[in-house]
Amino acid sequence: MMSPSTPYVQPGEPLNEFLRSFWQRQVDAAEQETPDYRHPPLPLARIKKVMKSDPDVKMIAADAPILFCKACEIFIAEITARAFIIADSNKRRTLSRADIAKALAKSDQFDFLIDIVPREDGLTGLAHQNQHQHPHPHQQHPSSGSTGSVGGGEGGGSAVAGPSQSTA
Repeated sequence: MMSPSTPYVQPGEPLNEFLRSFWQRQVDAAEQETPDYRHPPLPLARIKKVMKSDPDVKMIAADAPILFCKACEIFIAEITARAFIIADSNKRRTLSRADIAKALAKSDQFDFLIDIVPREDGLTGLAHQNQHQHPHPHQQHPSSGSTGSVGGGEGGGSAVAGPSQSTA
């Protein structure tokens, strides 16, 4: 097993090799881990709030947010590693929103995130669309009566949380 300080992805590692070992490392780490329930890596109150956003959810067992916390950690680690593979293939060490979008686009399992992280062609299409709707950021559009904004509109400007180093 790899130590917590060993990176998930080695520079130049192909995606299929990474995925082959990623989930086995996660299982091994979960089996050996003794979680500290008093100091979770993500805020349990926030996780519980998201869970309660479903009107059908009335009660939540105490251990449910802890399981979701671990699931979120793994989810973030996998997407971060996939995005790093994209950045590394472009000879960069800094992850960008475009790297995340490309990483998500490579697998259908992430299609549910399309509205949060639009595909790269969606990003350029959105910018192009906004340019035609609002030719100048401070001009009023004749039909809307509102001032345009660069990069505004539905789907633009969502933030992606940065990765946190997991000790699991």
